[in-house]
Amino acid sequence: MKNSSSEELDTYYPVRPECLADVPKTRFKARVGKTLSERRWKAAFSKDGYLDIAGVLRRIQRGGIHPSIKGAAWEFLLGCFDPESTFEERNQLRQQRREQYAAWKSECQKIVPVIGSGKFITSAIVSNDGQPIASDDGQPIECATSTSNSQDNSDAMPADNGNFDKKMLQWKLSLHQIGLDVVRTDRTLVFYENEANQAKLWDVLAVYAWMDKDIGYVQGMSDICSPMIILLENEADAYWCFERAMRRLRENFKCSTDSIGVQSQLSTLAQIVKTVDPKLHQHLAIILSAEELDGGEYLFAFRMLMVLFRREFSFVDSLYLWEVMWAMEYNPNIYSSYDDKRQPLLSELLYDDKPNDKHKLKEYGKFERNNLKTGAAEQNSALSVFLVASVLETKHRRLMKEAKGLDDVVEILGEISGNLDARKALDEALKVHKKYLKQAKKS
Repeated sequence: MKNSSSEELDTYYPVRPECLADVPKTRFKARVGKTLSERRWKAAFSKDGYLDIAGVLRRIQRGGIHPSIKGAAWEFLLGCFDPESTFEERNQLRQQRREQYAAWKSECQKIVPVIGSGKFITSAIVSNDGQPIASDDGQPIECATSTSNSQDNSDAMPADNGNFDKKMLQWKLSLHQIGLDVVRTDRTLVFYENEANQAKLWDVLAVYAWMDKDIGYVQGMSDICSPMIILLENEADAYWCFERAMRRLRENFKCSTDSIGVQSQLSTLAQIVKTVDPKLHQHLAIILSAEELDGGEYLFAFRMLMVLFRREFSFVDSLYLWEVMWAMEYNPNIYSSYDDKRQPLLSELLYDDKPNDKHKLKEYGKFERNNLKTGAAEQNSALSVFLVASVLETKHRRLMKEAKGLDDVVEILGEISGNLDARKALDEALKVHKKYLKQAKKS
């Protein structure tokens, strides 16, 4: 692999010519000896298919993943597959998952026939009281209630029929919102000029919302799902990759009438800044209090955490940021924890089997290793939170001097869009993490 310019990498995800001036500049460049190349990726597998995950993580943390193998590598980073499995075992599992997805999609299609048709909807198909609404061509969209016999579907089928009817209605009401968001998602990319690709994104999100009825669909999920649709040609593979990503992010999207899911991370962010930069925290707390907001929750960071900096970076750079973060957070127990049929806390499963030798420790990402060494692993704070904290630290002087209100804070942080180097930002996030652990230990 030759050193690739950002322009060459952009050819993997071409931008519509009329949108070139509106997208952030790509800074990431694939580099020989640092970026995980196709050759290195293939060489990381044994004859039977066991993956040298330690070597792969080392490469990704140094220079990301080349676009030609990005989707395949993401499946391991997100816990779709166990590195200690064979080619044959993974092929069998992949086929099982494809069949399962097809069954769920078929189930959805029986209720809303447009699913799987290569089309998608942007207008409501039912009213708030569940009555069918005519489609654009004046014909009512057929929406039959359904019971399910598909396997492993207990989560989707509550025993309480009244509760199920309510969940069913919520799902139907979400379908046109998914469609509206699909139209807006990564609309600068040539890939989504094709309606079939938009429909593919809509189908995956619709099926996910059907299966996860407690969360359903929340705006922002399309930004997380879109890269999986682009990177993985098979729709079922993209679904499972997204489903694994949502295992990490699901709590962020859990909303109620009096709280937002990402609230926990916003509170953690405030605590981190209070520890590493108390003067800045005090200044921000005063600003938030003046706006009658909780000074312990940094609501101005809501978007960054919800969609993992998708707005702050170009498409290429945001993918690079994600994969390096996931590599740094990697825990070799991730696959077994997701596959566990029990329902304990994820943190309990991830740290059931702590490494007791240096070789095993190399199978953990850099960020995760720091947590294990300091005993902070069970706190389970995401690297993305420390990334936001590092951005705030770099803007310390301006925020202290110029920010008089919440709008000023938002404006100053908004200026990082297209001007932030993902590699440097992650390095700074690791520094903030170490500083936080050190200060927290003292107190």
